[in-house]
Amino acid sequence: MAIVKPFKGLRPPADIAKDLSCLPYDVMNSKEAAQMAAGKPCSLLHITRSEIDCREGIDIHSSEVYEKSVENFGSFIEKGWLVQDDEEHYYIYAQTMNGRTQYGIVGCAACKDYFDGVIKKHELTRPDKEDDRMVHIRVNNANLEPVFFSYKTVPEIDQIVDNIVKNQAPEYDFVTEDGFGHQFWVVREKETNQRIEKLFAEKVPCTYVADGHHRTAAASRIGKEKMDSNPHHTGDEEYNFFMAVHFPDNQLAIIDYNRVVRDLNGLGETDFMLALGRYFEVSLMGTEIYKPQALHEFGMYISGKWYKLIARKGTYDDEDPIGGLDVTILSKQVFDKILGITDLRTTDRVDFVGGIRGLGELKRRVDSGEMKVAFALYPVSMQQLIRIADSGNIMPPKTTWFEPKLRSGLVIHLLS
Repeated sequence: MAIVKPFKGLRPPADIAKDLSCLPYDVMNSKEAAQMAAGKPCSLLHITRSEIDCREGIDIHSSEVYEKSVENFGSFIEKGWLVQDDEEHYYIYAQTMNGRTQYGIVGCAACKDYFDGVIKKHELTRPDKEDDRMVHIRVNNANLEPVFFSYKTVPEIDQIVDNIVKNQAPEYDFVTEDGFGHQFWVVREKETNQRIEKLFAEKVPCTYVADGHHRTAAASRIGKEKMDSNPHHTGDEEYNFFMAVHFPDNQLAIIDYNRVVRDLNGLGETDFMLALGRYFEVSLMGTEIYKPQALHEFGMYISGKWYKLIARKGTYDDEDPIGGLDVTILSKQVFDKILGITDLRTTDRVDFVGGIRGLGELKRRVDSGEMKVAFALYPVSMQQLIRIADSGNIMPPKTTWFEPKLRSGLVIHLLS
């Protein structure tokens, strides 16, 4: 069963929580991070993207950048911008987007659960990205940013969360520049904290990494590193755990993750369309943006027009967790067989566009001449994600996009 425990969070005072909180480190580049932190001396980006306080053009993986992160972290604590709670708590973090709210429990997951497969993943990770975050965790001795987990909903946990949300004022309550709402509660009653821990231990057999595979891997590897180097290791030390926000699966919605392609592999447009017809029913939809309405249905934009593609029977296998995915259908039938693109991890002919940017971004990329054709996909469901993770399979690259992103800085977990 899953271990999810309370912890003594390091948190900002309410009056600076909005300015201190920020998007995750990996959804921006250095220039964007500097722009986001402009005029906000207490932004956590001064710690998570500390190159913004170093000389221009510096290697973001240099020792100087990591040293600046540690320096800024210490300064935040000295200034009282981050204060540690006296007792262990769970926390509730709510996000609202387009009128829909999801409620997650912030608690510490166990590194052991990651290595034992109790925490299930659906993506491959890159060692270089893991190593970068490992250094960041190691030098600061803290999980500065939470990872995004899910679990199969437990009604008793939902009821506890509902009672707290209805009867207790949030510690933080603000709307960010993107229009998303963020609320945060501290679970203060000791009995409630104990009940939540017991429910996870008894009713949640496993948890799922929704977003943050690299941070999860890095945090777990640091925990093991500390275990192996401590001759008096007991298993209760804080480094055995890392911070995650756990959302029930029935509250989450995955949004589409679309593709744009630079060329048609030497084919003329007529021959390309004929090739598509072998694998799809192709219908011209006109100049208005077309959004797929069901699984195995795609939108395609080329030469100023939108088309609907419906995968033909026999081109996919719904009994296969991977073979039934729309990203797999598109990759096999279009990218591989028609366009000669066999490895999405290494090709420079394909780019990926998160659905949060809207399908207008696909049109823009093609109309600009930068790309030749765009494909809009129907989003993967949480049920598909869980099925794949439970079967031990790995999703193709760039399959899921979760929004809103968790704000970093609302709470931090110290490793000692």
